[in-house]
Amino acid sequence: MLLFDIQNGSGPLYKRLADAMEHAIFTGRLQPGEKLPTHRDLASALGINVTTVTRGYKEAERRGLVAGTVGRGTYVASDAGSSTPMVPHEPHAPGMLELGLVNPLYHLDPDLNGSLKKLCRSKDISALLHYSDPAGLPEHRAMGAEWAGRFGLDVTARDIVVCSGAQHALTCILGGLFQAGDRIATDCLTYPGMKTLSAMLGLRLVPVKMDASGMHAESLDRICRRETITGLYLIPGVHNPTTTTIPEFRRMELAEVVKTHGLIVIEDDAYDMTRPGIIPPLTALLPENGLYIGGMSKALAAGLRTSFMVVPEQFRRQICEAILNSVWMTPPLNVELVSMWIKDGTADRVIDEKRQEAQKRFKLAGEILQGYDFAGIPSGFFIWLTLPAPWRGNQFEQCMREVGVNVFGAEKFTVGDAKAPAAARISLSGTKNLEELATGLRLMKRVLDGELQEDFSVER
Repeated sequence: MLLFDIQNGSGPLYKRLADAMEHAIFTGRLQPGEKLPTHRDLASALGINVTTVTRGYKEAERRGLVAGTVGRGTYVASDAGSSTPMVPHEPHAPGMLELGLVNPLYHLDPDLNGSLKKLCRSKDISALLHYSDPAGLPEHRAMGAEWAGRFGLDVTARDIVVCSGAQHALTCILGGLFQAGDRIATDCLTYPGMKTLSAMLGLRLVPVKMDASGMHAESLDRICRRETITGLYLIPGVHNPTTTTIPEFRRMELAEVVKTHGLIVIEDDAYDMTRPGIIPPLTALLPENGLYIGGMSKALAAGLRTSFMVVPEQFRRQICEAILNSVWMTPPLNVELVSMWIKDGTADRVIDEKRQEAQKRFKLAGEILQGYDFAGIPSGFFIWLTLPAPWRGNQFEQCMREVGVNVFGAEKFTVGDAKAPAAARISLSGTKNLEELATGLRLMKRVLDGELQEDFSVER
């Protein structure tokens, strides 16, 4: 049994224990996925009481270092010791090729200069600078309902609230509808922004197994019977990071589990607009307890921070209070621009152009990475690359950075004690043009082929 030095240092014993665990993880004495001793066994070995060990484990879990599963014990989190945030606090080194962040193909965004002139000619916009309803202006909510209709939701303006981007919508849902300590089920691989936000709010994400059709309904049911689960977070259309789209039959299976256990569903379809065709959202099957986030950042203009959220009547008050307490209201001027683009057809045209550009980039990836296995859709903004042995995601991420390419290993997306696959998410939309993307992909191919292996300080 690995013993932790808790005699040195200051502060309560339980915090010293969490500090010692953190040190062991970051020095490599504890590895991701490694099982920790039971509370009783560790208390006996360290000569302290079980309550102190329990508090130490909870503190380590709060820091994202460990994950406990009822009936299985406590394990070192799969992403412990790796950087989870998608956006670095420091800028990349000059010349770093961006194949990590999924950007919205900025060069195809609507013309802001022309749109602002058109907006000024069409109406008196001074009223858009006033305080307004936290849920959004009635005409903006109506446009949000029209937008949701494009993805298979039959809703009205009353069902819509306007948020300052999808991340703000998530913040309002988690902060307004859940309490610290609540457990929310999600895919074993999920959006890192959900992981960091949940940790900040003291919420616990519980990983659920996935298969080729997305989240496994039977696994979700078993977890809900074993643990107290209050919510479910899903990315049904073009899942981040695996690119899986949940088919209609699986959505129906999941809806039955949700109804059985009375879960609050959070449906985040940030990338569904990159996929042709419509599969009715899970929210359409769960109108009383499903919240649908229709983010606009990947479709139109990330800087305008606008999203439309479908909210059931029973949650409307809490969500509006969360908006009021966070930003008061989404700037109406921003939403007016987005609404104008939806109404005049600009949004549909821009999305079509971005899909066409994405198809060129996907084809390029297939040509350069020929022989390697990856998943993706032909008009998608990213691919999910399976790494050949002996590569691991975080190791590949570090090695690619050494040759000047930013990518994201699977560990960034792995939830709790779920095992991180040997994979990496590769952005096709992060670079400014096809030439930069080709350069980055060719470097990646050389790394995978072993041509640059001798230059790496990281041992394979």
